[in-house]
Amino acid sequence: MMNANKYQRQYYMPPKSCMKWAEKEYVDKAPIWCSVDLRDGNQALVIPMSLDQKIEFFKLLVEIGFKEIEVGFPAASETEYTFLRTLIEQNLIPDDVTIQVLTQAREHIIRKTFEAVKGAPKAIVHVYNSTSVAQREQVFKKSKEEILKIAVEGASLLKELADETEGNFQFEYSPESFTGTEPEYALEVCNAVLDVWQPTPDNKCIINLPVTVEHSMPHVYASQIEYMCENMKYRENVIVSLHPHNDRGCGVADSEMGLLAGADRIEGTLFGNGERTGNVDIVTLGMNMYSQGVDPKLDFSDMPHICEVYESCTGMKVDERSPYSGALVFAAFSGSHQDAIAKGMHWIEEKDPNHWTVPYLPIDPTDVGRNYDADVIRINSQSGKGGVGYILETKYGLNLPAKMREAMGYAAKAVSDHKHKELLPEEVYELFKQTFENVTEPYSINEVHFQQRNDGISTQVTSTFHGRTITTEATGNGRLDAVSNALKKAYELKFKLVTYQEHALEQSSSSKAIAYVGIQKPDGTLSWGAGVDPDIIRASIDALVTAINNR
Repeated sequence: MMNANKYQRQYYMPPKSCMKWAEKEYVDKAPIWCSVDLRDGNQALVIPMSLDQKIEFFKLLVEIGFKEIEVGFPAASETEYTFLRTLIEQNLIPDDVTIQVLTQAREHIIRKTFEAVKGAPKAIVHVYNSTSVAQREQVFKKSKEEILKIAVEGASLLKELADETEGNFQFEYSPESFTGTEPEYALEVCNAVLDVWQPTPDNKCIINLPVTVEHSMPHVYASQIEYMCENMKYRENVIVSLHPHNDRGCGVADSEMGLLAGADRIEGTLFGNGERTGNVDIVTLGMNMYSQGVDPKLDFSDMPHICEVYESCTGMKVDERSPYSGALVFAAFSGSHQDAIAKGMHWIEEKDPNHWTVPYLPIDPTDVGRNYDADVIRINSQSGKGGVGYILETKYGLNLPAKMREAMGYAAKAVSDHKHKELLPEEVYELFKQTFENVTEPYSINEVHFQQRNDGISTQVTSTFHGRTITTEATGNGRLDAVSNALKKAYELKFKLVTYQEHALEQSSSSKAIAYVGIQKPDGTLSWGAGVDPDIIRASIDALVTAINNR
């Protein structure tokens, strides 16, 4: 049985209230972004990326717009070392991109790291050691003073080696497991590191406050960040960075609230790949900003391409419901959703407003390279008239009457339910044609003649029913009414013509017209038909006959 009593809080609140962040409404500007896909993300893969895959992925990150990219832990393996040297020696790093390398606060690892990064045009050397209560007591078995000494000695060695090594270096420090560390102690360690580095306006350093493991709700992390930002030395010369993991599923919320609390920078990965439940998903985080009218300074306009390269290089899959990027995130199967989306799209087209407000779609799918036909309205047994009507209108130019859309919706639902499958747009169109267009059994019309009379239109209709052909004369207040009366007379049919609608299908001299006819049977139910022909009169007659055949 599950036993919740075995767990307790592993996080620590600041010594004073830190809730100013809660007064802010949204993140109003893009942070500094640092992708850690090639380090944190890569180390979490079952099969880490090859050198060629890393280079391809690096180019993708540059294409998206990342200006800071953590490329690995070069002292950890020969592959990591070789990748870094390849980037530097083959001049693959753009002038406006800074690479980042990670090292533990251990002398031989720091020295190996500087050997690897030698000659880099711009590089961030990121040093860390764990400061949490659990790590101090269980892993390192060291006191607070001893842990602080490790951080200070590591920071000092970075400064010493940077002066001796060819390159342009910026420093970053992380108190690993920050969220399991007493905030006062984390602040003491970070300030001690800053005293070593003495950051200036022209030489800022980075203090990274990671959610190495999520222990709390996001508002706790925000309070911890606010406390650090308000009490950190040299704050105006320090870039406060966040590195959230996603153990509680709150990585994005941690990041957003941490930015409200004063942070300047985010380290994360595309689609959240990383150890355990992953890192913060930068795609989701950036697109959340975009959906609020804030430019994230990252280009996700070709999301299908980004997903393709990501999946090819990592062997991972972008979940179909992954926010903004998944194949189904804009798809609406529900009938009521489809109806609202279709009406919202029409409203946008008619009003041409400055802002996107379509129901159920937080952003315009075309902004991330998706399209309406394939990605938005999807037809299955849960769909309704709105979705079916939208597909027929936008893809095939058919503007069905409202009640006919309902009938077509039921027809599509029935087929999808019976076959247990989604219907593609072309299948919906074929179903419409088979069900409602120019149906000639059991009734059909062979020939029609009209004559204008003082009291209306006279017609002579030659029709066939189950192989028997007869000619009938009748009058009406119009051509369609006259034909309708002739068929009623010939076969003793009882119905009322209640709906007629028509429009052109193509804008050219050879264009066809489509007519829609709805008839009401004695029991009050409706029957529908459509006719397509270059001659609108013939189209309307074919629609009438189809509606009769569909009774």
